[in-house]
Amino acid sequence: MTARRQGVVQGHSDQAAADHHYPQPPRPDPLPLRALRSGTLASVLSTVAVSIFSRRHCGAVAAGTNSASQWFWYPRARHVGRPSLVYTLAGYAIHHASSLLWSSVYEATRPQQAPASGRIARAAGVSVLAYVVDYHVVPRRLSPGFEHRIGAAGMWAAYTAFGVGLLLATRIAARPASRRTALTGPVRPRPAGRARAARSQGR
Repeated sequence: MTARRQGVVQGHSDQAAADHHYPQPPRPDPLPLRALRSGTLASVLSTVAVSIFSRRHCGAVAAGTNSASQWFWYPRARHVGRPSLVYTLAGYAIHHASSLLWSSVYEATRPQQAPASGRIARAAGVSVLAYVVDYHVVPRRLSPGFEHRIGAAGMWAAYTAFGVGLLLATRIAARPASRRTALTGPVRPRPAGRARAARSQGR
């Protein structure tokens, strides 16, 4: 084997060793997957808040969720209190779909790349924007409809729980990456100069 070929082989070996010791940062999940994750958690937490305050305010756990089905059955859905395969499931499906839409807006701001204060600001901003659109932009029939079933405190709790869900989803998703960094060490730039030096010495 010639000295030049030995240098090339050594250069590839050094580059492989560099890749092993200095791993690439993990790639973020695609936007649809992140939106599905954060939207689902936000939907569940906000539905729990709506159900709790619906029970306190009007004595019917499902009343708040039923109200969202007014998209299809307006205005009757706003007055159905009992759990129902028609009203309750439809109401939750509409709420969940809306949650996925707003979580897409949230994830588009790349909260995973922001510090904690930035993530909180993004989650709070999207929650406030969702409230404004729900109750001051779209027609009444396309609003969540649960305001008269959960009261003012319930409204505050529902949108706060929604924002908390977005925030928690980002934090949970960041944990695997942090664990990998702890095991492999911080990501550093590749020492590409080492491979070039090996090739030069081989000549």
